Amino acid sequence: MNKQSTYTSTDKIITKITSWIAGIIALALCIWGGIAVYDFYNYDETNDAQVEEYINPITSRVSGYIKEIRYDENQDVKKGDTLLVIDNREYALQRQEGEAGLQNAKAQVQVLESNVATSAKIAQVNNAQIAAAQAKLTRQQQEYDRYKKLYDVESATKQQLENVKTALDVAQSDYQSTLNNYQASLSKVNDSKAQISPVLSEIKRRELMLRRNQLDVSYTIITAPYNGKMGRRTIQAGQQIQVGQTLAFIVDKETGKWVIANFKETQLKYLRIGKQVQITTDAYPDIKITGSVVSFSPATGSRFSLLPPDNSTGNFVKIAQRIPVKIKITDNSAVVALLSAGMNASVSVHKNAADHE
Repeated sequence: MNKQSTYTSTDKIITKITSWIAGIIALALCIWGGIAVYDFYNYDETNDAQVEEYINPITSRVSGYIKEIRYDENQDVKKGDTLLVIDNREYALQRQEGEAGLQNAKAQVQVLESNVATSAKIAQVNNAQIAAAQAKLTRQQQEYDRYKKLYDVESATKQQLENVKTALDVAQSDYQSTLNNYQASLSKVNDSKAQISPVLSEIKRRELMLRRNQLDVSYTIITAPYNGKMGRRTIQAGQQIQVGQTLAFIVDKETGKWVIANFKETQLKYLRIGKQVQITTDAYPDIKITGSVVSFSPATGSRFSLLPPDNSTGNFVKIAQRIPVKIKITDNSAVVALLSAGMNASVSVHKNAADHE
């Protein structure tokens, strides 16, 4: 009787404990099932989402040898910080050559302007000589007319008339020579003025070349375009680089972060621009982040692929397509700063919530 009584008492305790455990498990399953059913009817979710940031390449606009590297991997940088210094001696020489050529062209303009002024003064002198030569020609013409009348009445000899005629011819020649000299001096003035315009154009061209040389010199110092964080470093000092070569990658910290969530086309009816969503990441699954729908992709992801599918060929199997949705992270919690581009995320949207909260 004692053994039977002891066994029965132990069995009752075990049965009671088992019942309590089964009840707790059943209650937990009911609660979990209730939450699951509530979420199913009130929320729509996708785990096909990633955190995104602008990641831009740092490229070189000139070729040359790397002189200095002033950043480390994963280093935070501010806008204007020097990242790389390229050997600029060759470009500095080109700039100095451009400066010398510009000074030479400006000196040519001064010389031509001086020639114009000198030619103008010579033209004034020749113009004054025209009046003197004309007066001399008039006097010789009068002298010839007088001797001609005297010769006609046999009061002057033929030799005297011929001498006066010779002096008249000389005066006419001097007058014509003075006119020609004046016209030549005017032409020289015009020629000197005409030469100034091409030299001024050459000065403009050399100024532009000098500005280009100055730009090349400035391009030898590569700075951060905005506040960000540097990526992996793959270059070394002394390395030869080419124009357009990618030297590093920088993550833009100024434009913020967002999430690209690929929702099924059947889920889009619950989404509107401006609607709030809840975001959780695999890195921090216990922390919910608030976001807002910004825009929808104009086409499905498959249409942007290198070889988009053609449903008119072969057998057709209907598959729910996904539409990339851009979601701006509006939460200011500290965990947002810890998120990195490419992290996996899950996005849930309330089915019955207002479109614009």
